[in-house]
Order: sequence, then structure tokens, then C-alpha cells
Amino acid sequence: MLPALKIWALLSVSLCCLSQPAHLKKGFRCPSTCSCSKESVICVGSSYVPRITPNDISSSVVNGTFSEVKEAMFAHMPSLQLLLNSNSLVTIRDDAFSGLSHLEYFIEGNKIETASRFAFKTLRDLTHSLANNNIKALPRDLFSDLDSLIEDLRGNAFECDCHATWLMMWLKNTNATVSEVVCTGPEDMKDKRLNDMTSLHNECISTDFILHQSVMSESLSADTFSYKNDVYVAIAAPSAESCMVFQWDHIEMNFRTYDNITQSIVGCKSVVIQSQVFVIVAQLFGGSHIYKFDEDQSRFSKFQDIEVSKISKPNDTEALQISSDWFFVIADSSKAGLSTLYKWNDKGFYSYQLLHEWYRDTDAEFLDLDGKVRLILVSRSQVPVIYQWSRSSQKFVLQGIPNMEDVVTVKHFWIKEELYLAMTCYIGDSKVLRWGAKQFAEIQALPSRGSMILQPFSFKERSYLALGSDYTFSQIYLWDDDKKVFEHFRGVHPGAALLHCGFHRLQGLH
Repeated sequence: MLPALKIWALLSVSLCCLSQPAHLKKGFRCPSTCSCSKESVICVGSSYVPRITPNDISSSVVNGTFSEVKEAMFAHMPSLQLLLNSNSLVTIRDDAFSGLSHLEYFIEGNKIETASRFAFKTLRDLTHSLANNNIKALPRDLFSDLDSLIEDLRGNAFECDCHATWLMMWLKNTNATVSEVVCTGPEDMKDKRLNDMTSLHNECISTDFILHQSVMSESLSADTFSYKNDVYVAIAAPSAESCMVFQWDHIEMNFRTYDNITQSIVGCKSVVIQSQVFVIVAQLFGGSHIYKFDEDQSRFSKFQDIEVSKISKPNDTEALQISSDWFFVIADSSKAGLSTLYKWNDKGFYSYQLLHEWYRDTDAEFLDLDGKVRLILVSRSQVPVIYQWSRSSQKFVLQGIPNMEDVVTVKHFWIKEELYLAMTCYIGDSKVLRWGAKQFAEIQALPSRGSMILQPFSFKERSYLALGSDYTFSQIYLWDDDKKVFEHFRGVHPGAALLHCGFHRLQGLH
């Protein structure tokens, strides 16, 4: 069908070119580079797209000499037949065919390097040939918005690597009329038909962030917890003066509002002790508090105040179980602050150990290393410190850490059996450290001006770092197993992080 359609189109152009201009609407002037008839306007060898105003005639541009199809280049044409054979076309831009509802185009013998995935997003009906253009790859979801498609992709140089996964899946599921797609590389895929394949290389796993749900409020922290087979998230939203608690809805498949703890919130941290759920609500003024879940009322009620004299400016809260005992620590960032460890005694939490006076601590992190519990405190004004839990004294004992200054947050993570730290610096470079025989050593520095978080996470056995920023795009880094460092993966628009809180999910495609 495709060859016949192409021959018909070329024959139509030839016949129209031989015909003499017929009577057209009054006031219409045929462009100097075109041949005009009553039903069509055909322009050959033009370096631009002539302005053609009648809406009830078809327009054809044959062998144009332009090197790119720009945005809305044909917007003044209701329908278009475009033939570009053996010319210098290399780029098809975003919205290149906006304004058109129907397009037939045959682009052959060119050297197309870039075709935007949004080139056809306003089209509903497309007859399309990109044959014999030496194309190695097409942008993902190029044809996703089309209702009707006839496509000829023969005679190109498709590399059937991981980047072709979307095209393979599309060929498998589409109802469109599509020619065969033959691979020219890599070597083990040469001369194979992509149409017949069900999978590519085992390592072809692509991931992306998909916005799942938005909460239109700025947030400083988010903490997830599980209780009686349900999943919850507590979000500290200072602009709304609320600790917003959401519950996962298994039917609607999103988070629904469950409760609001209204305070001047800077942090919400959950602690589940046996059958009891507590939320530690840290705030700047009026003291911090602990709320307990009341099953009879299905809401959180104030359970306990935290001593104002001990905590002036809470910046982070972390909880940990050591043996059968539960603790939480509050990192205090005030000038006269005193980071404090609290312990549960079956009736409430009480002050158990005072840590790090006058250090303006910004973050705390518990970790288990070689069977020993450690606590890391970082500060904007002092170097980070490590405390190790002493079984004999039942207290944390101060140890050391490599000299680093202006650290905002610290997070630990494991890659296989190796322990790493991600340390965020607001000014300068954030650091990735690895645990050696006796201490942590720096292995990588990441540029991070204005960063407040370097968050590790994993997905399908791959390890990532999310580097947030107040001034520019946030960045995602992916761990390279061969190089043993993080490589840049993609950017994330700052609006997603600064304007509202969004639940994102990672989508994986094999």
C-alpha cells in the first residue's frame, strides 16, 4: 500500500505541474515559485514557504531548499502535501505542523538529525514517509497523539539499542500501517527486524519521574510510615501552618487527606511503637509537641509537650530503635541550641542525653555500621561529628569524621554491601563519602550551589541521588557500577520542588 500511495502522490504532483493555471478566487495571486490550478498550489524548489491564503485548495511543497521545518511553518495551510527529496533538511522542530489537521509528507534522501517528539502533536491524520534518510533513532512517543497514521520507515540506519525500546513497544501495539524497521546496529542486532522483537538488551531499563499527585502547598519535609496495613505520609507545610497527614487510597490509587495538625510547622516525624503511632511536630515558636493517633476519633491528638528550654530552633528529627528501646533526636540549629536525644519509657518521651551544645546543628542521621549504632550530626558552622552507641554506658560517645564545613544534611545509603554518605553543602560542592576500613573517605564532589538536600534512593536495583536546588534545576544522578561514581541522569524543573509538593513515582520500562 505504501509504495502505491507514494507513486500516486508523485504522479499527482507531475500532472499538476504540467497543467496550466486555471481560474482561482478573485484577489488570489499565485506565488512566483509556484504553479497554481483551481484545486491546488504546487511550489517547487522554494527556499521558503509561500503565503497561500485560500482555505479550500490543497498545497504542495516539492524539494524545498530549507534545512529545517520550524514551528508553525505551515500554519496558514489547511492541509498539506509535502515532498522533500534529496535536499538539505536536517531538523524538524516542536509544533512544526501546528495548524494542520491533515498532512501527507514524503521526506526521502535527506540527512535528518533531529525530529522533535512534539512535531505532530496537533495533527490527527498523517500519511508519512521518512524512508531513506539515514535516521538512526526517533524521539520517544513521536506518534502518540495521532488518530490515523500510515508510516514508511524503510531504508534508514536504526540503532536498535536501549533508545529504540519505545519504538519496539509502539510497533508491537500500534494499529497504524507501518513498514518494516530493519536494524543496522549494534553488531548483534544487524539486519534484524525491530517489528518482530519483544525485548532488547537485558540492561535496557529506562526510568523517568511521572507526576502522580500534587499538593498545592510548600513543604519542608515529608515522612512516610505504615500502620495496620495502610501507608501514610506526614508533610510539614509551614505556609499552611499544618502537618498534613495523608493516607493511601487502595481504590483510587492516590493519597487522600486524613488529618491536619495545625501548628507553625517546620518538621513532622512519625514513630510507630508497637500498636501506637506518634507524630513529633517540630515548630519554631510555642514549643514542639508530640501527637498520638486516637483510634476512637480516627485523628491525631496532642500527647506531650517537648521542653522549650532544651529545644529552641528544631531543624531535623530522626527516630531509631536500639534493642527494645525507642529513641528520637532533635537537631537544634539555634545559636544557643542543644541537640537532644529522647527516650520512650512506656508513658512518654523524656530527655535522655544532651548532645553538641552551641553547634547550630542542621541535620541528624542514625545508621548501623558493623553491628554498632552511630549518630551523625552536621552543622552549618562546625565540622560534622559521629557518635557511637556504647553498650556499657548506654550513651552515645563522640568520634570523628573527615573535615567538612557548611553541611546542611546527611543521608546514608548502601550500594550492594558498601556504605556511603551523601552530604549536602549549600555553598560549594556536595560530597559522596564511602566507608573504608576505619573511616569515611570522599569519592565524589557534585556542584551544588543553593542545595538543601542530596537524597539517595533506589529503583529496580539501580541507585540514584536527587540533588535539590533553590536557584536552578534540581538534578538526578545515577550510579555507574563500572566507574563507581554517580553520573548525571536528568534535570527536574525547579517549579516541581519550590511551588508545591508533588507525589512522584518512578516508571520503569524494560
